[in-house]
Amino acid sequence: MSIDINLNDYKRFEKQISLKKIGISGQKRILNAKVLIIGVGGLGCPVLTYLAASGVGTIGIVDFDKVEISNLNRQTLFVIKDVGKFKVNQAKEKIIKINKKIRIKTYNRKVNSNNVKSLLKDFDIICDGTDNFETRYIINDYCKKMKKILVSAAISKFEGHLFKFNFKKKGSCYRCFMPEKPLMQNNCQSEGIFAPVAGVLGSLQASETLKTILNFKHSFKNEMIIFDSINTKFRNIKLTQNPKCKNRCTK
Repeated sequence: MSIDINLNDYKRFEKQISLKKIGISGQKRILNAKVLIIGVGGLGCPVLTYLAASGVGTIGIVDFDKVEISNLNRQTLFVIKDVGKFKVNQAKEKIIKINKKIRIKTYNRKVNSNNVKSLLKDFDIICDGTDNFETRYIINDYCKKMKKILVSAAISKFEGHLFKFNFKKKGSCYRCFMPEKPLMQNNCQSEGIFAPVAGVLGSLQASETLKTILNFKHSFKNEMIIFDSINTKFRNIKLTQNPKCKNRCTK
């Protein structure tokens, strides 16, 4: 059922609605959007915060972890008293305080090949903030098969990568870029992370998700953005279809 904008909505989102590229029609698209966020870590926290604050009507949250003390330097939804509690429950509690009108669905589990369909099927856009290649491949393959839109990011040390794949159209996928998982998997746990990198990449994920909802023509796709925080530089790299890709992206 479509959600309409009432007076309270107009007052709350006035600064967005006043933008010519958004307006009332754009805000209505945001209110009726359904987004799934996989991983409520350094990436998922800013994605969730900005999507909720912007008015995304239905948000799903997938994570199986509990909050740890080492998370608090970059996972900005959590505080000391959350340590030891499940992330999805604590994240929902915080987000309701930001926007109590949105519908939040929580899934306290790890994505795998057996449950990926049931978790992802009801959402329009998937935001992947996971930290391992196995889960990224599972998410990528399902989104490719079901022609969903995938906004994915990864962070390590002082650098972050952002991907967006619109599988409604022909193009590359994550396996075109990374056909096989590397022998050494780099992530926050093994190599550490400069906290602001998580905020920058998570904010970019939220931005690309909102631009996709709003159908902005210049929203990037089938590209990778690399953020180098040491030199404060961004690079855009075009992702080409790999003829050897398992998902047969060139067919």
